[in-house]
Amino acid sequence: MYKKNNNEIEKVITNYFEGLFQGDVNKLESCFTDNAFIYGDINGSPYKKSIMEYLDGVKNRQSPNDLKETFKMEIIGIDIIENIAMVKLHVPMLSYNYYDYLSLTKIDDNWKIVNKIFTHVA
Repeated sequence: MYKKNNNEIEKVITNYFEGLFQGDVNKLESCFTDNAFIYGDINGSPYKKSIMEYLDGVKNRQSPNDLKETFKMEIIGIDIIENIAMVKLHVPMLSYNYYDYLSLTKIDDNWKIVNKIFTHVA
């Protein structure tokens, strides 16, 4: 487990988790920069989307909350050096077992996600 050493980053991740779980696109969008990209794979198939394409997908699907799933998302680790950070997350939802790596940077005194990579582990 990680040490809780940055409340500002944890707030961003809380908003990220809540946005994903509740399907709250506005909350989720507030976590990212406008030019963020999401890369990964789902069941071995490559995945690449701009943040706007990603948010559109979230908006047009049923949320884990709507599907009455149990919230099980958690922070595995946070690594911070000056104004950059890497965050590793476990994000089980929608019958998937996702692991996310988020790159964050401080922009105008606010932490923002600039990149997301993820995979689904069976």
